[in-house]
Amino acid sequence: MPATEEPADPAGEGPPARGRPAAQGDAASTDQTIGRIGSAIAQGAHMTQSGPGVMPGLEPPGASREAARPGSSHGAAREPAALQPQLDAFLARHEAGLIEFRRDLHAHPELGYNEYRTTDRIVAALTAAGLKPRVLPRGTGLFCDIGPEDGYTVALRADIDALPLQDEKADAPYRSTVPGVAHACGHDVHTAMVLGAGLFLAQQAEAGLLPGRVRLLFQPAEETPGGALDVIAGGGIVGVDRAFALHCDPRIEVGELGLRTGAITAACDKVYVKVTGPGGHTARPHLTADLVYALAKIVTELPAALSRRVDPRSSLSLVWGRVSAGSVANAIPDDGIAEGTVRCLDDEAWHRAPDMMRALLQSVAAAYDVSASLEYVRGVPPTVNEATSVQMFRDAAAQVLGEDGAVPTPQSLGGEDFGWYLESVPGALARLGVRKPGSTVEYDLHRGDFDVDEDCVAVGVRVLTATALTALWDGNRPGADEPVEGTALA
Repeated sequence: MPATEEPADPAGEGPPARGRPAAQGDAASTDQTIGRIGSAIAQGAHMTQSGPGVMPGLEPPGASREAARPGSSHGAAREPAALQPQLDAFLARHEAGLIEFRRDLHAHPELGYNEYRTTDRIVAALTAAGLKPRVLPRGTGLFCDIGPEDGYTVALRADIDALPLQDEKADAPYRSTVPGVAHACGHDVHTAMVLGAGLFLAQQAEAGLLPGRVRLLFQPAEETPGGALDVIAGGGIVGVDRAFALHCDPRIEVGELGLRTGAITAACDKVYVKVTGPGGHTARPHLTADLVYALAKIVTELPAALSRRVDPRSSLSLVWGRVSAGSVANAIPDDGIAEGTVRCLDDEAWHRAPDMMRALLQSVAAAYDVSASLEYVRGVPPTVNEATSVQMFRDAAAQVLGEDGAVPTPQSLGGEDFGWYLESVPGALARLGVRKPGSTVEYDLHRGDFDVDEDCVAVGVRVLTATALTALWDGNRPGADEPVEGTALA
């Protein structure tokens, strides 16, 4: 197509009233949609107006290319009036295609480390836009750089795996076609939003308006968990200065962004305790070790003792989910088990928890003359949002959602492996509203009927784009290592 011709609409027609595709297409039509999205971006990035590589409407009114370079406070990323029309134009053309992309992923969900089709779809979209994605060594998940090869780098992360749940949305044309597997945590939405933000930022980069590098992280196996560690091992955060992620929240309305400084989600580990003894008759417990009584003491005393070894503000908790011993009423068994989870909002307490639990377990077991072993399985660390990064989210939300767009959000004791990235680089995770404004329907994550108001896709693209640009400009300004004013979250 000639460089001056208008890019094709991603849905193949003019934009529908709310940017929604008519229905779920097959793989071939989805491939065409992906190609149209990517090629339209690639072609649009080379359109010219006032200078080489500047797409019409991309350059801020009255501003020169020189003013948009790193170190300037007058670039497009710093001017809400300039960024908004660019995003409006991009989404008017591509929102329908991004929603169709999300619906395709939703209809074809894949469990952790099996996201081959999903990975292929993302790679196709990025490659069509002229980008060079790198698939992780295990064959699922990828990362992709936009902008210069070095310099200040901001990462945007999406998780791409689904859950082993049955999709119960009988009337949705995009319901899962895979029995027992569903996108019930919004990872399809996360993927579409990061893809959309990446394609817009690629357009900015080609026009010479991206003041640094953006790395898109499409992570496998968040639910397993462990995918974040694969991204890290594969070099996904090498050179990254700051990282951001959004997570769907059905308690918050579309158009709102939930923010919290400090721990927003908890560490989540699994523990397996095995207790052994000689066994015996219940008529003579004094001649053996009363294993059931000892196990009961372990189950009741360990949670209380563990919570007294750390600052109460860490919210360190041990909760048992399974306890088992014996098979008949008049025999003291020779073994028993207890299984549970340890959750914590404090990184230091999380690192100390295994050693503390082992010491307490041995102390209680010794008092009742039984042997006890502990298998402590690390899950994910707490996701601890850095104050400066939260402020960047807040500034971006004010720019693209309005001054009331950012709202406080509570801590959760659920796990989120984005915390692994924040062990290495500063950053933040925010909660994106996906509930239809005014709706009384209650959805929750990890339920077979979970769904979103698809207007959230465009909102997420806006927030991620503005946050990345805000972080890049702040990273390139003099004294960038100093805290941003007003970082406290009310």
